[in-house]
Amino acid sequence: MPEYLVFRLYGPMASWGGIAVGEYRPGERSPTKSAILGLIGAALGIRRDDTTTQARLRDGYRMATIAHTPGNLLRDYHTTQVAPEIARKRNWKFATRREELSIPRDMLNTILSTREYLCDAFYTVCLWETTAEPPYPLAEIAERLKSPVFTLYLGRKSCPIALPVQSQIVTGANLQEALEKASFKDGSFLKGLPGRGAEGMLFWEGDEETGFSTGAAYATPRRDIPTDRSKWLFEERVEHEARVEIPEEVR
Repeated sequence: MPEYLVFRLYGPMASWGGIAVGEYRPGERSPTKSAILGLIGAALGIRRDDTTTQARLRDGYRMATIAHTPGNLLRDYHTTQVAPEIARKRNWKFATRREELSIPRDMLNTILSTREYLCDAFYTVCLWETTAEPPYPLAEIAERLKSPVFTLYLGRKSCPIALPVQSQIVTGANLQEALEKASFKDGSFLKGLPGRGAEGMLFWEGDEETGFSTGAAYATPRRDIPTDRSKWLFEERVEHEARVEIPEEVR
């Protein structure tokens, strides 16, 4: 039977960036694929400028997510001081953030933005292979998620993970059957989360049968497939969503 990699994501704050134009930086309701690929890449030690491995990682797996709790929306009015445009044109290099801000104060620029975060959002993520020769076996990814090379975070560096991801490999004829074989030990920690219950939102990609009784399901485009990390370019994919009864093993 097919193998699935299953793991948990929870933190006091998460931010799944949507399409950002200008000063407003909206957030999505569930993890973007680019965020999950970034998290896995960090665990494996893949750098952003390694375009070949990044592309193989992007094309090697499909993803599904259960949003157990929707989280509470928080908007942050954000100010950031940055080096002037001339620094980019002249290819000035700064070893640290402190060094970047050490240039004369009258040369610094300030970026203003409004950013969205979700507080107490909680997810179960599931990945499966889409090619016969994926860049990394699911078992290796599962082990690296437990002992990552780089720090893992929930969309932004200001959003650290608060509990172990408990990554594990399960098998099943479909997504529901695989999730029914998963086992997590965080129930007592997350028992009181607002909105947590027997039902949640399922987000998934691909046309395979999930095994869930979904009722009304919707397919929507989502621009979160990274094509160029250096220029922050993304392509669209189709994602399905429906409200489902969550298997008791992963509630």
